[in-house]
Amino acid sequence: MAVAERRAFAHKINRTVAAEVRKQVSRERSGSPHSSRRCSSSLGVPLTEVIEPLDFEDVLLSRPPDAEPGPLRDLVEFPADDLELLLQPRECRTTEPGIPEDGKLDAQVRAALEMYTEDWIIAHRRYQHLSAAYSPITLETQRERQKGLTRQVFEQDASGDERSSPDDSDDPRHSSGSPDDTPRSSGASGIFDLRNLAADSLLPSLLERVAPEDVDRRNEALRRQHRSRALLTLYPAPDEDEAVERCSRPEPPREHFGQRILVKCLSLKFEIEIEPIFGILALYDVREKKKISENFYFDLNSDSMKGLLRAHGTHPAISTLARSAIFSVTYPSPDIFLVIKLEKVLQQGDISECCEPYMVMKEVDTAKNKEKLEKLRLAAEQFCTRLGRYRMPFAWTAVHLANIVSSAGQSDRDSDSEGERRPTWTDRRRRGPQDRTSSGDDACSFSGFRPATLTVTNFFKQEAERLSDEDLFKFLADMRRPTSLLRRLRPVTAQLKIDISPAPENPHFCLSPELLHVKPYPDPRGRPTKEILEFPAREVYAPHTSYRNLLYVYPHSLNFSSRQGSVRNLAVRVQYMAGEDPSQALPVIFGKSSCSEFTREAFTPVVYHNKSPEFYEEFKLRLPACVTENHHLLFTFYHVSCQPRPGTALETPVGFTWIPLLQHGHLRTGPFCLPVSVDQPPPSYSVLTPDVALPGMRWVDGHKGVFSVELTAVSSVHPQDPYLDKFFTLVHVLEEGAFPFRLKDAVLSESTVEQELRASLVALRLASPEPLVAFSHHVLDKLVRLVVRPPIIGGQIVNLGRVAFEAMAHVVSLVHRSLEAAQDARGHCPLLAAYVYYAFRLPGTEPSLPGRAPPVTLQPATLAHGPGRPASLYLARSKSISSSNPDLAVAPGSVDDEVSRILASKLLHEELALQWVVSGSAVREAVLQHAWFFFQLMVKSMALHLLLGQKLDTPRKLRFPGRFLDDIAALVGSVGLEVITRVHKDVELAEHLNASLAFFLSDLLSLVDRGFVFSLVRAHYKQVATRLQSAPNPAVLLTLRMDFTRILCGHEHYVTLNLPCCPLSPPASPSPSVSSTTSQSSTFSSQAPDPKVISMFELSGSFRQQHFLAGLLLTELALALEPEAEGASLLHKKAISAVHSLLCGHDADPRYAEATVKARVAELYLPLLSLARDTLPRLHDFAEGPGQRSRLASMLDSDTEGEGDMGGTINPSVAMAIAGGPLAPGSRASISQGPATAARSGCALSAESSRTLLVCVLWVLKNAEPALLQRWAADLALPQLGRLLDLLYLCLAAFEYKGKKAFERINSLTFKKSLDMKARLEEAILGTIGARQEMVRRSRERSPFGNQENVRWRKSITHWRQTSDRVDKTKDEMEHEALVDGNLATEASLVVLDTLEIIVQTVMLSEARESILGAVLKVVLYSLGSAQSALFLQHGLATQRALVSKFPELLFEEDTELCADLCLRLLRHCGSRISAIRTHASASLYLLMRQNFEIGNNFARVKMQVTMSLSSLVGTTQNFSEEHLRRSLKTILTYAEEDVGLRDSTFAEQVQDLMFNLHMILTDTVKMKEHQEDPEMLIDLMYRIARGYQGSPDLRLTWLQNMAGKHAELGNHAEAAQCMVHAAALVAEYLALLEDSRHLPVGCVSFQNISSNVLEESAISDDILSPDEEGFCSGKHFTELGLVGLLEQAAAYFTMGGLYEAVNEVYKTLIPILEAHRDYKKLAAVHGKLQEAFTKIMHQSSGWERVFGTYFRVGFYGARFGDLDEQEFVYKEPSITKLAEISHRLEEFYTERFGEDVVQIIKDSNPVDKTKLDPQKAYIQITYVEPHFDTYELKDRVTYFDRNYGLRTFLFCTPFTPDGRAHGELPEQHKRKTLLSTDHAFPYIKTRIRVCHREETVLTPVEVAIEDMQKKTRELAFATEQDPPDAKMLQMVLQGSVGPTVNQGPLEVAQVFLAEIPQDPKLFRHHNKLRLCFKDFCKKCEDALRKNKALIGPDQKEYHRELERNYSRLREALQPLLTQRLPQLLAPNTAGFRNSLNRASFRKADL
Repeated sequence: MAVAERRAFAHKINRTVAAEVRKQVSRERSGSPHSSRRCSSSLGVPLTEVIEPLDFEDVLLSRPPDAEPGPLRDLVEFPADDLELLLQPRECRTTEPGIPEDGKLDAQVRAALEMYTEDWIIAHRRYQHLSAAYSPITLETQRERQKGLTRQVFEQDASGDERSSPDDSDDPRHSSGSPDDTPRSSGASGIFDLRNLAADSLLPSLLERVAPEDVDRRNEALRRQHRSRALLTLYPAPDEDEAVERCSRPEPPREHFGQRILVKCLSLKFEIEIEPIFGILALYDVREKKKISENFYFDLNSDSMKGLLRAHGTHPAISTLARSAIFSVTYPSPDIFLVIKLEKVLQQGDISECCEPYMVMKEVDTAKNKEKLEKLRLAAEQFCTRLGRYRMPFAWTAVHLANIVSSAGQSDRDSDSEGERRPTWTDRRRRGPQDRTSSGDDACSFSGFRPATLTVTNFFKQEAERLSDEDLFKFLADMRRPTSLLRRLRPVTAQLKIDISPAPENPHFCLSPELLHVKPYPDPRGRPTKEILEFPAREVYAPHTSYRNLLYVYPHSLNFSSRQGSVRNLAVRVQYMAGEDPSQALPVIFGKSSCSEFTREAFTPVVYHNKSPEFYEEFKLRLPACVTENHHLLFTFYHVSCQPRPGTALETPVGFTWIPLLQHGHLRTGPFCLPVSVDQPPPSYSVLTPDVALPGMRWVDGHKGVFSVELTAVSSVHPQDPYLDKFFTLVHVLEEGAFPFRLKDAVLSESTVEQELRASLVALRLASPEPLVAFSHHVLDKLVRLVVRPPIIGGQIVNLGRVAFEAMAHVVSLVHRSLEAAQDARGHCPLLAAYVYYAFRLPGTEPSLPGRAPPVTLQPATLAHGPGRPASLYLARSKSISSSNPDLAVAPGSVDDEVSRILASKLLHEELALQWVVSGSAVREAVLQHAWFFFQLMVKSMALHLLLGQKLDTPRKLRFPGRFLDDIAALVGSVGLEVITRVHKDVELAEHLNASLAFFLSDLLSLVDRGFVFSLVRAHYKQVATRLQSAPNPAVLLTLRMDFTRILCGHEHYVTLNLPCCPLSPPASPSPSVSSTTSQSSTFSSQAPDPKVISMFELSGSFRQQHFLAGLLLTELALALEPEAEGASLLHKKAISAVHSLLCGHDADPRYAEATVKARVAELYLPLLSLARDTLPRLHDFAEGPGQRSRLASMLDSDTEGEGDMGGTINPSVAMAIAGGPLAPGSRASISQGPATAARSGCALSAESSRTLLVCVLWVLKNAEPALLQRWAADLALPQLGRLLDLLYLCLAAFEYKGKKAFERINSLTFKKSLDMKARLEEAILGTIGARQEMVRRSRERSPFGNQENVRWRKSITHWRQTSDRVDKTKDEMEHEALVDGNLATEASLVVLDTLEIIVQTVMLSEARESILGAVLKVVLYSLGSAQSALFLQHGLATQRALVSKFPELLFEEDTELCADLCLRLLRHCGSRISAIRTHASASLYLLMRQNFEIGNNFARVKMQVTMSLSSLVGTTQNFSEEHLRRSLKTILTYAEEDVGLRDSTFAEQVQDLMFNLHMILTDTVKMKEHQEDPEMLIDLMYRIARGYQGSPDLRLTWLQNMAGKHAELGNHAEAAQCMVHAAALVAEYLALLEDSRHLPVGCVSFQNISSNVLEESAISDDILSPDEEGFCSGKHFTELGLVGLLEQAAAYFTMGGLYEAVNEVYKTLIPILEAHRDYKKLAAVHGKLQEAFTKIMHQSSGWERVFGTYFRVGFYGARFGDLDEQEFVYKEPSITKLAEISHRLEEFYTERFGEDVVQIIKDSNPVDKTKLDPQKAYIQITYVEPHFDTYELKDRVTYFDRNYGLRTFLFCTPFTPDGRAHGELPEQHKRKTLLSTDHAFPYIKTRIRVCHREETVLTPVEVAIEDMQKKTRELAFATEQDPPDAKMLQMVLQGSVGPTVNQGPLEVAQVFLAEIPQDPKLFRHHNKLRLCFKDFCKKCEDALRKNKALIGPDQKEYHRELERNYSRLREALQPLLTQRLPQLLAPNTAGFRNSLNRASFRKADL
C-alpha cells in the first residue's frame, strides 16, 4: 500500500500535461532550425524544465547484476557495505575513569554517568571520504599529487641555460676587425663549411614506405606513452570560494581548555632561614575583579625545615608534592596577574612583628647576627611543635602576566599561530565567545611566547586589616600605576624563582583537578604537575564531557566583636558531614602541600589578636556522587592560644554553624551570611538551616548573620539552574515512577505531574545559557526520549511529541545563539553538529518484537497536505487515534503498561517530520533558523533505524512507510518554498536553508528510494523555475539553485547515481518526426546521424532523464552560459567551478582510476563539448588578435550569409532589459546563429572562467572513449566541426607555456584575481553577493585575527596577503610552478592532438574533407608555432608528417599560406637548441620536399617558401641560433644522400643547392647579428640582403618589411614609410605585369611623386620572372588587397613621422583602387585621414613644429673599419641632434667594438690626409651639413616640407686663413664651401646614404663679407615683415645691426673693404656688390626702426631714441664710403673674369 501511495504522490509532483507537450512540439517544428538552445533537439523539453528522471530502483532491478564487465560493475550500484555502524570509544583523558564507585546513585547521577561513559555511536558512510565535500582538492593536495612529475624541456627555458655553454662564449661584438673576418659568403666556403658539419641523429625508418594506417597506429602508441594520468592535477585547484559542498566531520566533544600556561616554582630563599614557608599561586583578572583559577599550593622548604613539622605531618601524598602547575586561560587579557601568597606557621605576635626579622636581617650579616638567629630558630621550633597545624598570613606579591608574554617576545608567532594548525573543535569553541566579547585592545595571547624564568625579589607583607579579595584587587590595580603606593612600602626581600612557559601539547606526569592521572603518565612515582581548574572570567559555552563534581568553600569574614570571653586568635574549621555524628566527617577535603591527599577537616589561617578577621582561604572538596538530605558542611570556630599557659587548652571551640547541601533536591551554592551558635547544635539539626531559631540555643550577636561564606560548585551532575533542575527532576521521577514526589513546596501526584512536565518543557527556554549549553547533551537526549517513548502516567500514554519538539527547537536556538561566533561557514554550531554525529542515539535498544509494526490502531495519522489538517481527517481514518495528537488520549484498557510502552514507542525521524510539518508558525521559525540540525537528526535516526533493525537488505522502496515519505515530501516542499520566498528578505538564511535542504536530500540518497529523492529534487526545481519568472533579481535564485545542484552532485556515489552503465535509450519522442526535422544533416556519413550518439553529446531529453544529476549540473551551466543570462560573470564562474571541482574529484578518486571506468565517467560530461563549442564566441580570446575567435568556423560555415545586417538592430532581450522588463524564458537569442551574432551578444567570460571551462573540455576529450568521439564527429555539421576546431585552437592558446621567466615576472594570483574584478563588480550591481560572502566579511570585521579558521574558505581572507607575499616566492616554488605549467601545456596540447587525429580519421571519407583538413592543419600549425615542449613537438611533428603524406594536395595544390606557415615553423624548430626537436623538424622538412618533388618533379614551391621563411625568421627572431640550424641543414643533406628511392632523380642535387643557398643566407645573417647594436650597419646589411633578392620579389618584400619593422622599432617613421612605399611599388610592378587595370598604379613610375628612389624597384622585368611560374609572387601581399594594405601602412608611418604631405601622395594612389572596389567605408576613412593631415599642415605651416631631421657628414678612415674605410656617408639623425651627441654615440659604439684608445674623432672639417694617420687606429670625422638648393630649385621648394624632403645635396662651410688658422682678421678671412651629393634622396629606406660626388668652392674675404651682409639684411627683413610682429626679435636684430659697433660689425666691414677702391680690376664687381648690399642694409634698418616705433610702448621711448641716434651715426659713417664711384663699372663688361656668384662657375679654386 505504501508504495502505491507514494507513487501517486510522486506523480502529483510532476505530470506534464499532454497538451503542453503538443504545444512544445509544434513550436519546435514551426520555429527556425536554430530555435533556442534551451530547446534541446531530440526531445522537446526546454532546458528550463526538469525532465522526469527514470525510476532509479526500477532501472537497477531490471538489469541483470552481472551485465557489466569487471571494473565497471562497481559503477552500477552502491557498494553493499556503504553504510556501517561505528562505535567509537570515547576519549578519556585520564588513566582511570574517575567515576564514583558508590553503590546507590540517584537517577540523575546515573544518567549523567551513563552519558559520560558510553561510546560514541556513528552512522558512517564508508565511502563518504571520497566525495569532494570531505576530501576537497586544495592547493596542498594538488601539490602532493604533483610530486614526481617529469620536467618538460622547452626551447625558451633551454635558451637561457645553454647560452653559457663554452662553444658559444666569445661575444661577436668583441671580436676584432671588420665584419669580414667571418668567411666571405662566397659559395665555395659555404659548401666547405656545411660539408664538415656533424648532422643530428636521423630518424630510423623515416625513409621506408609504410601504409598510412600503420603510421597512425605507431604514432598513437607513441603518444600514449608517458602521459600524465590526471589532467586536472596540473591545473590550479578549484576556487575555494565556491565550494559550498565542503563539509568536515565535526570534532568529537572534548573538555574545554583555554590557552595553557605552565608555571614551575623552582626555589624560594629568604635572607634568613628559620622556619618553613608555604606558597599559594592563583590567577586574578583585575578588570573582571575575579579570581580566575583555583589555588595551587607549593612547598619549597628544605628537608630540615620540613622536619620541624614532623610532629603534625602524616606521610605526604605524592600528589601534594607538586611544584609546577598548568593554568588555563580562556580569555587572555592584559589585566591578568599571577598572585603569590606566602604563609607560615602561626606564632605569637602580629604579622608586622613576625616580618620584622626578615626585613631587617641580611644574609651577609649572618655571622654578626648569629645569636639573634639562634634565638629566632629556637622560638620557631617551639611554635612549629605546638601550633604546627595552624598557619598565619605572611607576605604576598604579584606578577603581571602580560609583561612576561610580551617581553619574552612572540617567538615565531606566525608559524605556530592557530591559522596553521587545523584547529580542533575545542580550539574553535573556545575562541568563539572570546572573539565576540573581547574588545580589540586586549588582543593578548598566552600561547606563543618564549619561556621566561623570573626571579621575584620583593614581597609585600600582609596587613591584617586588608586580607580580603576586594583589597587585593585594589592593590593590583594600584600596582599597574607608575607611582604605586606599594613601592613606597618596605619590602620583604626574598628570591622566588619561577619558570613561565606555554604548556606543551601533552605534558607528562600531569594530574587533573580531581587528582586523576592524565595520559601519558609514564611512572606513578614521578613528581606530578597539577592541572589547575579555571574559573573563566566570562561565560564559556562548552558541553560537559566527563564526570566532575567539586565544591569550593570560601569563608570571607567573621564578626565576633560582640562575643564575650577570650576570642582573639580565631580559626575556622570546615568539615563535610554525612551525618551528625563527629565520626561521619568524610575525607573529601583536598590536601594542600606536603600533606595527605584528602583530609576530614581543614582550618583557615589565623590573624593574631583580631576579633573580626577576614579570610582569603579556599577549601576544595570532592562532592560525593550521591548527596542526600543529611549531608552538610559544619563550621567550628576556635580560639587558638599562642602562648603555652598552664591550664589553657591549645584550642577552644567558641562557635558553630552549618550549611545543609541539598534543598528540594538541588545543590545549595552561592553566598551565605550565617548566624553562629555558641552551643553545640542539637540532634537532627542538619536538615534545618541555622536561620531557624532552634529552642534553647544561644547565638552570637542575637542570631544575626556574623559569618560570611560562599560556596561554588563545579559540577557536571548538578546543573545549578532552577529550570534545568526542575526539568531533570521531573523526567527522572517519571522514569523511576516514584510517586508521590515532593517538588519544592508542592507534592506531585500522578495526576498533576503531566501539567508540571509540560510547564517545565515550556520553561526550558528561560534557562540561562551557560548551564544549558553545558548540559545540552543531557537535555537533548531527554527531549528525544520524550518524543520517542512517551511516558505512561497512571497507565495512560501521555503524548508529549509536540511540546518536546517545540522545546527542542528552543533549546537548539538558544545553544546556537550562545555560540554564534563559533559557527562554521554554513551557519552550523559545531557543538550541536558534534552532538548529532557522535552522541545522539536512539533511546534504549529497539524492541524487536516479531511483528515489528505496531498494530493499526496506534498508527500515527499522517499529514496529507500542509499544516492545516481538517478535523474530519481524524474520523476518516476509521477512528484511528493519533499518537501524535495530545488532544486525543487513549485508554489502553486492559493492556498492561509494558506492552503499551512498546506500542507507544515511535521512530524519531517519523515523529520529527510529522511535528515539523504540523508545527505552528513560532516554532516553525525557530526550526527553520536551524533546519540543518533537525535534518541531520532525522538522517541519523533513519540510518540507525536501518542499521539496528537490520533493514539494509530490504529493497529501498520498502524501507520506510509511505506516510513518512509523504511527510518528507511535504517538508521538502515547504522548506524549498521558504528558501525561495526568503531569498529577498534574508539572503543569509535562504543560503543556509538551501544548503541544508540540499545536504538533506543528498543524505537521503544513501538511505531511501533514490527515485523518490530525484522526484523531490525535480519538484524543488519546478518551484524555483516558477518563481524565477516573477523574481525581481533572478540571479540570486539561480545562484542558490546552482549551490543546491552542486551539493547534490557532491554525493560520494554521484557517478552511480547517474546510471552511467545503462545504454541511453532515446525516449520515444512525442511525435515521430520531431527528431528528424530538427537534426541537421550530417557532414560525413551518408546515412542519417545516429540519434543515440547525438543524444549522448547533447543535453537531450534522454540524457537528462538518465543522467539526472549530471543533466542538472550541465543544464545549469548551459543556462548560465546563455548569452543573455542575468548576473552572468558570477554565474559563469559558479557553474564552471562546479563542473571543474567534480572532475577534479573524479581524477583523484581511486575508484575511477582505470581507463575504462574513467571513460564511462566521462560520458556523463559529453554535452560539455557542444556547450563549450557554442559558447566559443564569448570565451576569453587567449590567441590575441582581432576577430580571431571564429577563425576556422567561418571558413567552414556555410550559413553565415546575411549576418552582416545584424549590426543595426538591437538585440530584443537587451531592449527588454533596458526597458526594465523581465525576460521571458523563451526569448533568449540562440547562439548557433553563426559567429557574427554570437560574438556580439552576451557577456564574455573572464579569462579565468574560460580557462577552467577549456580544461574541463580537455578532460572530457582526454578520458572519453575515442571510438565514441569519432562517431560523434562523424555526425557533426560542417560549421559545428569548424567551431570544434576553433575550440581546440583556443585550448592550445589558453594553456600555452609561459616560460620560467614569466613565472618570475607574473604573480599568478594577482593576475587571476584582477580578472575577477569584473565579476565582482557585476555581483555588486546585480546584488547577488551572497550572504555567505557577507558573513565572511562580518566575521572578519568582528575579529582582527581570531576566527580565521572557522571560515571554510580561509583563502579568501588570505589571498590579499598572498598577493603581497607572492613576489618573494622561493626559487623552488617558481621552479615547481614552471614544472607544473610545462606539464599542463604539454598534456593539453597532446589531448588536442589526439582529438585532431580522431577528426582526421573521421573525415577521411567525406566530400568536404579539403576544407576541414585545411582547418585541422591550421590547428596543428598553431600548435607547432606556440611554445611547446620537446615531448609534444615530437608527436606534433609526427602527426604533421602523417597528415602531409596522406593529403599532400592540402599543401601543394590549394592555398600557399599553409605551406608557407609550415615551412616557417619547421625551420624555426630546425634551429632549436634541443636536439630531439631538431631531429624531428629536419625529418619533417625533408619529407615535405620529397613529397613536393614526387608530385611535380621539382619542389619549387617548398624551395621558395623555405627560402622566404628563412629570411623572415632571420629578420624577426632575436634569439635565433644559426649554428643549430646549420646542423639541421646538414641532417637534411644526409637524408637526401641516403634516400635510395630517389637516387636516380635530380632531387638530391636540388636539395643540395637549396641547402647551400640557405647556408649563405645564414652567413649574411651572422653578420647582421654582429651588428645588432649598430643600427646603421644593421640596416645596411638588411638593405644588402634585400638587394640580393632583387630577383625574387617575395623575399625582397619580406626584407623590406623586416626593415620597416626595424625602423619603426628605432622610431624612424619616415624610413619605415619609405620601406612600405618600396614594397608597394614592388607589388604594383608585379600586378602591372599580370593585368592592365585602369585603377592600378602602372608599376613604380606611379610612385615617383612620393619618392624619387622608388624607381629602383622596376628591376623586375619579364626576363626575371614569368608571373605564372609556380611558387613565385604567391604571398598574400601580391594581390590588390595586399597592395592596399601596404599603402595604408605607408600612410600610417608617414603620419607618425609628421610627413603629412606625403600622406596625400600615398592616398592619391590608393583612392582609385578603393573607388574601383566601391569600398566606401574605407574611402570615408581615407578622406577623414586626409582632412586630418591637411589640417595639421595648416596649423604647422612655419615648420618649426615638425622637425624633420638633422644631417651630418661622417667619414671613416682606417683599416679597422673594413668595408667602411675611406667611405663618406650622410647620416640622418633625429631632429635637434647636436654634433656632440652623434659624435659621442659613434665614438662610444666603435670604442666598444674595437677597444679603448683605438677610435679617434677628427675635430675639424678639413680634408683628411691618409698618410698622416696611424694605421692601427680608427678615425671618424663628423661634420654638420645642411640641405642645399640651387636658386631654380627654390622656386619649387616653397614650403618647409619641400625643403626637407627629397634631399640629395648637402653643404658645409669651413672658414680658414692662409696661415692655417680657422679664424683671422677680416681682410684674410677665407671660407671653403663643400657640396656633397648622395646616391639616393633622403628620406630613403635607410638612414645613412653614401656620398657619391663632392665639389668644393673657396670664397675670398670680400665674398665672405658680401655673404655676411646679405645674411644680416635678410634677418632684418624677416624681423620687420613678420606677421604677427615680434617686437623682441625685431629689437634684437636692430641692436645687432646698429648698436655701437661690436667686433667685426657692419661698420668695420665697410671700413675694411670699401675704404679704397681695389687695385685688381677683377675685384671691382665684388666691391660694387658689397656697396649695394650696404645700401640695402641701411634701407632695411630704416624700415625696421619705423616698424619698431609703431610697436613700442611709452616705457621704451628712450630706448628707441637711442637706437635712432645709433642708426644716424652709422649712416653718417657709411655715407662717404658708399658714395664713391668706380669709373670702370661704366665701361662695358668683358667676359674675361669669372662670375663667382653664379653656381655654374664654382669649380675647385686653386689657392
